[in-house]
Amino acid sequence: MNLYPLGKMLISTIFYPLYGIKVIGKENFPKEGGVLLCTNHIDNLDPPVVGITCPRTVNFVAKEELFEAPILKTVLPSVKAFPIKRGMSDRQALRKALSLLKSGEVVGLFPEGTRSKDGHLQKGLAGAGFFALRGEAVVMPCAIIGPYKPFKRLKVVYGKPIDMTTYRVERTSAEEVTAVIMSEIQHLLDTNQ
Repeated sequence: MNLYPLGKMLISTIFYPLYGIKVIGKENFPKEGGVLLCTNHIDNLDPPVVGITCPRTVNFVAKEELFEAPILKTVLPSVKAFPIKRGMSDRQALRKALSLLKSGEVVGLFPEGTRSKDGHLQKGLAGAGFFALRGEAVVMPCAIIGPYKPFKRLKVVYGKPIDMTTYRVERTSAEEVTAVIMSEIQHLLDTNQ
């Protein structure tokens, strides 16, 4: 069952006024084709906030532990999330993400791998670079600028798509590509505070 449209409508109704969400750069988001959406991670509410502000449906990569919770194991797949084992090579999740990207879908992930405790951008994991190089998709950097406090301004900033063609041709490493993605996210954070 696909609850994504209903979930998006319900969460939008609550979150937009509650957090005063302002979306910047939505027009930068490609209207079609595979997109790897890479975002900083500051709160557990980041996935629904990105989900309601993104102009396209996002298939989120989520840590496997979330799918063990009684309610979430039913809800998450119905809102297009799929599990990944952290800290190890999860071939099933890798295949699923690459298949989605190659079929023109949007895959969302948080390259830091976990929430930032101090709000500052952490080092990205090589997995983001791996998906970016192998996914036949553009990379969309996104920055969430808090705080998550009622009636304070929360910004979601979409940057310009990063074309991966040159990096693929030059056989750039996954680590280096992740560093490029993270620097783009940092730029969005720095210029939109």
